[in-house]
Amino acid sequence: MIKMFSAALLLLAAPLTARAEGEPAGQFDYYVLALSWTPSWCETTGDARRDAQCDDGRGFGFTLHGLWPQFEQGWPSFCRTSARDPSRAMSAGMADIMGGAGLAWYQWQKHGRCTGLSADEYFALSRRAYDAVNRPEILRNLPRAMDIPPRVIEAAFIEANPLLSPDAVTVTCKDGLIQEVRICLTSDLVPRQCGRDVRRDCGLDTVEMSPIR
Repeated sequence: MIKMFSAALLLLAAPLTARAEGEPAGQFDYYVLALSWTPSWCETTGDARRDAQCDDGRGFGFTLHGLWPQFEQGWPSFCRTSARDPSRAMSAGMADIMGGAGLAWYQWQKHGRCTGLSADEYFALSRRAYDAVNRPEILRNLPRAMDIPPRVIEAAFIEANPLLSPDAVTVTCKDGLIQEVRICLTSDLVPRQCGRDVRRDCGLDTVEMSPIR
């Protein structure tokens, strides 16, 4: 009986092992482009760190959190690759759309290695994906902090990007604030349906969205 129970535990653990960190690079199904609303990040994290991207006048709105390789269920991370890590200058070159070099470095370590690309190719692809998405001007020009339904934010992105469909974009929230807009893309950066684990939208009726600083 104990042997049967142990065998059952091993069978249950097998799928989890397949999603453990350190997978071979280049094995994934699609990308998730994660766009963070910087004012929210500053309120919850950046201000306490005195991060320069939170200073008045910097003008950061939806910045690039990352371009993440994704499975239909789950995701790879910290993959094994022979690709060289980016130089400091290469990471710093992403600060204009990511807010800082530190985030660029971390995103390469956790996600970029899993693409099978070099660091230079990964950063170039991330920039292409970011530049291809129109960030709604109506959200960039908020006059004050406002409570907005997540579905309205999603609709604004769909209106600004005609190729997007509701099942290709999701809005996340944290501590009552808008956190991110996530867009699912093929390897050719064409919008596609998100997997079920990515499609989990913010469950709040409204989220607070502060204006760009």
